[in-house]
Amino acid sequence: MRLFCERIGVAKSDSWIDYSTLEGALRDTLEPVVPRAMAVLEPLLLVIDNWAETMGSEEFLDPCTAPNHPHQPEAGQRHFFFGKTLWIEKSDYAQTPPKGFFRLYPGNKVRLKYGHVIECVSADTDALGHVTAVHARLLPDTKSGTPGSDSVKVKGVITWVNASDALPAEVRVYDRLFTQPQPEADGKNFMDSLNLDSLKVMAAFVEPALATAAKGQAFQFERHGYFSADCVDFETGALVFNRITALKDSYGK
Repeated sequence: MRLFCERIGVAKSDSWIDYSTLEGALRDTLEPVVPRAMAVLEPLLLVIDNWAETMGSEEFLDPCTAPNHPHQPEAGQRHFFFGKTLWIEKSDYAQTPPKGFFRLYPGNKVRLKYGHVIECVSADTDALGHVTAVHARLLPDTKSGTPGSDSVKVKGVITWVNASDALPAEVRVYDRLFTQPQPEADGKNFMDSLNLDSLKVMAAFVEPALATAAKGQAFQFERHGYFSADCVDFETGALVFNRITALKDSYGK
C-alpha cells in the first residue's frame, strides 16, 4: 500500500485512479519475495501411455525439483513427483489448434515444466465431444536438469501436478468489480458496468508442499498469478487460496 500511495501521489478528490496502479504495486512488491508453486485451476487428465515401458513400472514416481524462487537460490528447492497420470490445464490442449498454439495437440511435443518432454498422441472424449483425457508418450532422456535434456527442441512449456499426490484446493479467482475503468463517467449508472465474473470459485489441484502453507501466506502460482492462503477458511485438508492479482494487467484486453 505504501508503494501504491507513492505512485498515485496527491490527487484531486474527483479524480479517478486507475486500478492497474494498485495491481502493479502488488506485483512489484510480491515478485521478489514470495515462493513459487504449481497449481492447475481447470484440471484435465494427462496419461503417459509408455510410462511403464520407459520407467519400468506403472507405479514408479520420478522425483523432480524446482526452485522456491527462480532468482534466490538461497530460498532452497521444493520437491514433487512425476508419474503416469498428471493434471494439466484444459486450455493446454486443442484438438484443432489455432495458429501460434504451441501446447498440446496430436503430434506436437511440449516440455512439462521441471519434468520431461512428451509428445501428444490422442484424446478421449465423452458422448458430447468434450475432452476427458489426453494421451501422450514420454521421450526418454529429456528430464529437466539431466545431461542431454535439451536434445529435443520444443516451443511449448506447460505446468502440471502429479495426479497421485496432488492436493485438491478451492481457488477463488477475484477480478475487478466493474467492466469499465470509470463506471460512473458521463452520468452512467455504475450498476450497468458490474462484472458478473468478478469471482470464480474453482476446484483446483496444487503441489503437495502447499499443505503446510500458513494462513495468509502468499505464493506465485506459476503461470496464474499471486495467491494467498485464506486467513479464515484455509485448514489442513481443506485448502483455500484467494487470488491477489494476475501476473500482468489484462484489463480490457
